[in-house]
Amino acid sequence: MRALATLCFAIFFLILPALAAHAGMNIQEVKSDKGITAWLVEDHTVPIIAIRFVFDGGTAQDPVGKEGLANLMTGLFDEGAGDLDSDAFQVKLDDAGAEMSFEPQRDGIYGSMRMLSEQKDAAFDLLTLAVNKPRFDQAPLDRVRAQVLAGIVANERDPNAIAQRKWLRAIYGEHPYSRPDEGTRESIAAIAPADLGAFHRASFARDGLHVAVVGDIDAATLKRKLDQLFGDLPQRQALAAIADTQPKLGQQVEVDYDLPQTSLQFAYPGVKRSAPDFFAAVLMNEILGGGTFTSRLYDEVREKRGLAYGVDSNLVDHQHSNALIITTATRSDRASETLAIVRDVVKTLAEQGPTEAELDAAKKYMIGAYAINNLDSSGSIAATLVELQLDRLGIDYLQRRAGLINAVTLDDVKAAAKKLLSPAPAIMVVGPPLAKAAGGGKG
Repeated sequence: MRALATLCFAIFFLILPALAAHAGMNIQEVKSDKGITAWLVEDHTVPIIAIRFVFDGGTAQDPVGKEGLANLMTGLFDEGAGDLDSDAFQVKLDDAGAEMSFEPQRDGIYGSMRMLSEQKDAAFDLLTLAVNKPRFDQAPLDRVRAQVLAGIVANERDPNAIAQRKWLRAIYGEHPYSRPDEGTRESIAAIAPADLGAFHRASFARDGLHVAVVGDIDAATLKRKLDQLFGDLPQRQALAAIADTQPKLGQQVEVDYDLPQTSLQFAYPGVKRSAPDFFAAVLMNEILGGGTFTSRLYDEVREKRGLAYGVDSNLVDHQHSNALIITTATRSDRASETLAIVRDVVKTLAEQGPTEAELDAAKKYMIGAYAINNLDSSGSIAATLVELQLDRLGIDYLQRRAGLINAVTLDDVKAAAKKLLSPAPAIMVVGPPLAKAAGGGKG
């Protein structure tokens, strides 16, 4: 173990200079002739270009009865575009040596491409076709639909997938966030090529676009490529209005399965990314369960009692809802004990707050680990820059971030703990009934 630790530290110090350079990187705002804006980090040391972009909307925009539409659409962008059918598009993508992907999330449709700079013209041409002229041909649609359907059928037998559906329905009710991103058997079957085309036209428009580019490309070249990629899209999206909602707390959802391990999930109030106490909440969460090996939950649940392999807490911030989520899994005969320990740790932090030493350690970790977690490759930098745009944090955020964290006081974090952790949570238990599990432990 000592040798492994020495190796890890050696690797860390080898990559530290590169990460430090990324942390102080120059972010340019590039605006094309047609008004497309992107954040650019030039890096000519490696002949690689990474682009990441997102269109507002996402799976929350799936029409009722056609859930899974966004997910199905994103699986078809490399299955033919423009005058290229599926096979021809795939061959050209391979010839260009580019990696292209699209994925749906609740509040956006994300796209990315990683390419060799010497092949950028061919790569950008293919991405342009995919963004502007996806074909949604019937044969690829049927094939991808069958793949999605196979996953849905498999999930119908998966206790955790079944539980997650019940959990989302319990805490979000009829809100779009409660619906399965992949859809259902019935909704997937109801989707036609015309639905995909309509969803694409409604979502892929310039006013909902956010773009970041990192790598071996200059601003003048990027301007031309931005207009090529996005300049001919409609100006405005045609999205359905989505209401804000908060998770329904103060309830316990039990999903009974005869399993050797019980999964536990807790939902507490969250905090908006734009809220004045956001960083106080983030630091509090780091102390509670965000710090994998240093948090209170890890110490009490795993280190002292060996009740679980892992336990963590996360602040989940969606465009229309937010929450603090705690997750863990334990032996079913010790589920009640673990449940009580988690609640006790939360209650203590809510009532007493953290110590000054805990806050100082959390601040140092959050400042020091940011580059490692978010700026370790061209793709991760591009992804981080897009998220900063979505959160409206400003192009100088990376320079301001440490100051914002250090400005948080112990009283600020105590107030955040009391505010977020005092309400009764929503709890989900997946496994044997708690009374039965407890009885089994006595045997």
